[in-house]
Amino acid sequence: METSREEGVYFGLDISNRNTLISYYQLHMEEPETISTVMGSEAYQIPTLLAKRKGMGQWFFGNEAKHRIQSGEAEAVEDLYENALSGKRIFVDGGDYDSRELFMIFIRKLLSMPGNFYAGSHLAKLTICVSELNLAVVELFTMVANRLGLSSQQLLVIDYRESFYYYVLSQEPSIFLHDVMLYDYTGKNLLHCRLKRDMYQRPQVVTLEQGNHGSLIENRDRAFDEIITKTIGDEYVSAAYLIGDGFDDDWMKVSLQHLCQGRRVFLGKNLYSKGACYAGAIKDGSRDWPFIYIGDNELKLTLSLKVSDQNEMKFLTLVNAGDNWYESRGECEVILEGSPEIEIWVQRLDNRQSRVEVLELTDLPKRESRMTRLRISAKATSDKQILIEIKDLGFGELAPASNKTWSHTVTII
Repeated sequence: METSREEGVYFGLDISNRNTLISYYQLHMEEPETISTVMGSEAYQIPTLLAKRKGMGQWFFGNEAKHRIQSGEAEAVEDLYENALSGKRIFVDGGDYDSRELFMIFIRKLLSMPGNFYAGSHLAKLTICVSELNLAVVELFTMVANRLGLSSQQLLVIDYRESFYYYVLSQEPSIFLHDVMLYDYTGKNLLHCRLKRDMYQRPQVVTLEQGNHGSLIENRDRAFDEIITKTIGDEYVSAAYLIGDGFDDDWMKVSLQHLCQGRRVFLGKNLYSKGACYAGAIKDGSRDWPFIYIGDNELKLTLSLKVSDQNEMKFLTLVNAGDNWYESRGECEVILEGSPEIEIWVQRLDNRQSRVEVLELTDLPKRESRMTRLRISAKATSDKQILIEIKDLGFGELAPASNKTWSHTVTII
């Protein structure tokens, strides 16, 4: 496929401790494509595995690492992702290594795979998709991005649920005419996720209902059929996606027939990496997106300032509801006019009404109006809490900065 040199590339990585998948996307493409380890096949899963050639400083990754380990040429570095998250030291072939450095080797080799598509085009965004998102995950991939020379705008870290959200709502509208189900049997347990839209709000608020059904031990077909009945019932579902190794082999008979009644059903393994590509492109504003997703990692409030810009009153947003709270931060500089206080406008995601919190700037040096410049920064500390810091920058030589700072926390219940 020919690519444009001006058009950026969006990469989506689905990373787990066992396997990694990589997809890429450009805006001229109909949909993201997933890199196969075998030309012409759908061998998308790359073992999250590194191996060191014995007695040499040569590293292998993925399937080649597996083969070299089996032949006795190389020593394995297993649990690569989990060890990198914990910062554990790794002993391999007589050497002592930082697990994060080894993980970087794996990521660099991984990103070299789609070289023919990436050549001549800049990286617009790298979106990492993982099963569970927490601060350790964000810190790990922030380090990875820094080492790759990427800016914070070029990195996005999301969880599987959010990737599902971006993937489904990037499909043709008939797919999400009603609710959409995801059944994930990647690990030992079968999980489900149900996507719902509130079509009476603008933007449409999307929620995901989840459940864990454990392992299907005996008569998987009947057990899965019962799960379908329990999770769908008599409600309208327009499409269902089945992903994961657990759905391999030809064991779904009655259950699949049940699932296909009145809805479209898709089977595969690369939904998350494709959804990650869509997420990157949509976050960059490449298309209209009339949806907002509310999950555990999404910020539940918007903070704004009311400012005068060329004699016109406007709202300046510091942080936006719906953004990932781990990465939500904003900063601006303003000229203070009037009394020594700042009004912060707080709007909950589930309420159109705003409330105003007044932050008093105690002991601010007395100056004439419009002779005080302030730096205001906001940083999320949870999905419902924002830390605001205000610093007095003065006004040049006319009013030297006092460097006084004020802190305030905005919380919703």
